[in-house]
Amino acid sequence: MKHVSRILSTYSADTFGVCSALYELGGMVVIHDPSGCNSTYTTHDEPRWFAEPSQIFVSALTEQDAILGNDSKLIADITAAAKELRPRFICLIPSQIAHMIATDCRAICRILEKKTGIPAFTLPTNSMHYYERGIFFALQKLAEIACQALPESAAPTHLPEAKWLSEEELHKLRQGKGRALRVNLLGATPLDFSLNGSILSLRRWLEARGCHVASCWAMGSALDAILASHEADLDLVLSYGGLGAARVLRERAGIPYRIGIPFPHCASARGDAACPPEGPAYIIGETVFAESLSRALEEATGQPFTAIVPMETDDELLLPGTLCLTDEDELTPVLREAALIIADPLYQPICPAGAAFLSLPHIAFSGRLYEEHIPNLIEADCFADFTKKILGKLQQNRV
Repeated sequence: MKHVSRILSTYSADTFGVCSALYELGGMVVIHDPSGCNSTYTTHDEPRWFAEPSQIFVSALTEQDAILGNDSKLIADITAAAKELRPRFICLIPSQIAHMIATDCRAICRILEKKTGIPAFTLPTNSMHYYERGIFFALQKLAEIACQALPESAAPTHLPEAKWLSEEELHKLRQGKGRALRVNLLGATPLDFSLNGSILSLRRWLEARGCHVASCWAMGSALDAILASHEADLDLVLSYGGLGAARVLRERAGIPYRIGIPFPHCASARGDAACPPEGPAYIIGETVFAESLSRALEEATGQPFTAIVPMETDDELLLPGTLCLTDEDELTPVLREAALIIADPLYQPICPAGAAFLSLPHIAFSGRLYEEHIPNLIEADCFADFTKKILGKLQQNRV
């Protein structure tokens, strides 16, 4: 049955993607929904919640208000909270109920701006799409705000082509500038990048290659740094969630973008896997992460890997051979032929017993259940250990 999960969990919702993307920026995010969504997000999908405060609220929409309409209560509650907390912005996002009853969130935001003097906006969420879509909308909106002061005449007439990241390309761009490249990292949230040092490793990787990280959207950078990001030289798209922002910055500010995560180059393990596996090797995960990892592992092991993307994505990000399988009934027959599957542990129940399974937890799928076991694969030592585990699994499968 399509769009039904009989065994598998589901990915985090688009509303939670918005919350995650805007979490560190000093704004107020209000999920217009019956009580419950806020606690689900903060306890399951937000590892920063207990260490770093943020203004994430739920409207606690009641059945009576949903049927009879009572937007004045929502406006009064948000206005009172905003006057007390003074956020940098207000973001009102609808979930299923607010979407179904066609709440006019744009009109409510205009009223909130007049009453509070604080910029307010809404995004087209409905909690029926996955988290990457929410991140996409949130970061795209930030890019539009960052570029709104730029004159239309400044928009470039020739848009640079988007390419996948490579060290050679990065070196050429830096030589062309004659100085350190100012780089924006787009699409970084704990839903895809755990708090395991991976973002710090990304920063170090770029600095070692003559680059300066101007902003990280949106982990570790303040709102002011993000709003000044139209001055950067290059955008690095780390996930589908960052693609919308990259397109806006390219079209309005002329900033080129590259796609990919720089996992280490390592071919030392190839000799341990002379025989190819008896079946395909799959990596299930977010588009850019899964495709970048598959390319790195192919180079490291000499074996082919195929990325499976089970969530929203864009044709621009899809490499040849990547599979888009969003339903459990689509995944099961494909996995039946696999020799190796790399995925979140919650995928294991639908994987065949004859396939080797290597756990790679994903917070957007299993929440914080396996948070302590998420490796920082951008570090060479950790990537090498992960590669050895893969080769060990394949060897066991042949015996």
